[in-house]
Amino acid sequence: MAELTTTKLNAESHLLLDQPLLRLPHELARKNFKTAQRDVEHDRETVLSSLKTTANASLSGQAATPTLASLDSMISRMQGLKRKIESLHEEEKAIHRHSRQRIQHLQDLYEIPSLADVKYDEWSRVRLNRLLVDYLLRSGYGESARALAREKGIEDLVDLDVFVQCHKVEQSLRNRKTQECLAWCSEHKPVLKKISNNLEFELRLQQYIELVRSGQPHKLLEATIHARKCLAPNMDTHFTEIHRAAGLLAFSPDTQAEPYKTMYSQSRWDYLASLFVKTHHELFSLPARPLLHIALSAGLSALKTPSCHSQYASSSSNASSSTTSVCPICSTELNDLARNVPYAHHTKSYVESDPIVLPNGRIYGRDRLLQMSAKVGLADGQVKDPTTQDIFDESKIRKVYIS
Repeated sequence: MAELTTTKLNAESHLLLDQPLLRLPHELARKNFKTAQRDVEHDRETVLSSLKTTANASLSGQAATPTLASLDSMISRMQGLKRKIESLHEEEKAIHRHSRQRIQHLQDLYEIPSLADVKYDEWSRVRLNRLLVDYLLRSGYGESARALAREKGIEDLVDLDVFVQCHKVEQSLRNRKTQECLAWCSEHKPVLKKISNNLEFELRLQQYIELVRSGQPHKLLEATIHARKCLAPNMDTHFTEIHRAAGLLAFSPDTQAEPYKTMYSQSRWDYLASLFVKTHHELFSLPARPLLHIALSAGLSALKTPSCHSQYASSSSNASSSTTSVCPICSTELNDLARNVPYAHHTKSYVESDPIVLPNGRIYGRDRLLQMSAKVGLADGQVKDPTTQDIFDESKIRKVYIS
C-alpha cells in the first residue's frame, strides 16, 4: 500500500510548472482578436463616412469621375482590410493548432496512472526538452532552440516566434536604438495604458537625453520640442522625472552631479532592455525566470539539508575532508546554485539509536563514532569528529535525548 502511494502520479502538482503552456496562446488569441476588431472598426468608420459623402455628392449632381474615384478608393480599402483579416485568420488557426497540441500534451499526463509507468518517462523527456528550449530562447540562442524543437518534434509546444521577437527588440535597445521598441509599444498601447506601464515614457525620456547629450544648438531645440510633445503630457504621473529632464539642459554629459550623472549613464540602455523584457513577459503572462531554473530549484530544495552548506564541505568539494558524499547539492557544480533555495521539509527523521553530542555541538551515534575512532588509530578514551577532524576526550561527550 505504501509503495502504491509513493508511485501514484499527482497530475495537478505537475501542472504548476506548465501553466504558461496555455496562458501564452490565450494571450496571443486575445491580442489577435483585438487587432482584427480594431482594424474592422477603423475601416468601417472610414468607408461609411466616405460612402455617405459620395452618395450626397452624387445626389447633388456632381460629375461621375470624382464619384467613381471615391468608390475605387473604398473598394481598395476594403480589399486591404480583407488581406489583413485573412492574415490574422491564419495566425488564429496556428494559435488554435498550438493550443490543441498543448492540451493533448497535458491530457496525456492525466492518462498515466503511475510514476513507474514508461509513459511517464516519455512525457517527462518531452517536458525536459520544452524547458531546455525555453531556456535557450530566454538566453538569446534562437537558432539553437529552433533546431532542438524541430529535432524533438515539439515546435507546437514551445513559443519560438514570441521569444525571438522579444530578443530582437531587447538587442536593439542594447545597441542604443529605440525605434523597434517604440513600435512594439505602439502595437500594445491599449494594454500598456491599462496596466499603467511606464516603458514608453522611459523610451521617450531616453530619446530626449540623447538629443541633449549631443550639445548642438539645433539638437537642444529639438530636445525641447520633443519634451513638450512626448514628456509634458505625462506631467501628472512623472512630475519628478520631467523636472529632472528639464534640469539636464544645464549639465554636460561628464557631470558628476546626481541625478544627472545617472541619467547620462550608458547603463540606462541596459535598464531599458531589462524593463522591456519584464514588460513583455508581464504582458504575455510569462514567468520572469526560466522554467528550467524553477524546476531545478524545486529539485534542489527537495534534496537540500543544512549540512550541504556547512563550513565543513564533503569530499566532493573539499579534498581535506575524510568523508565521502554522493549528495548532488554538495557537488561543486550545484552547491552555489542551491545556496539560496529553501531547505527540504522532511516529515520523518532518521537518527542513531544512541545519539551523543560532541563539545563542538555536532551529533553522532556513540557506537559508530567509537568504532570509527578506533579504526583511525586513536588511543582509548579519545574520539574524532569525522567532519571537522577535531579530537576530544570521551569523557567530554554527552548523551542526547530526543523529545
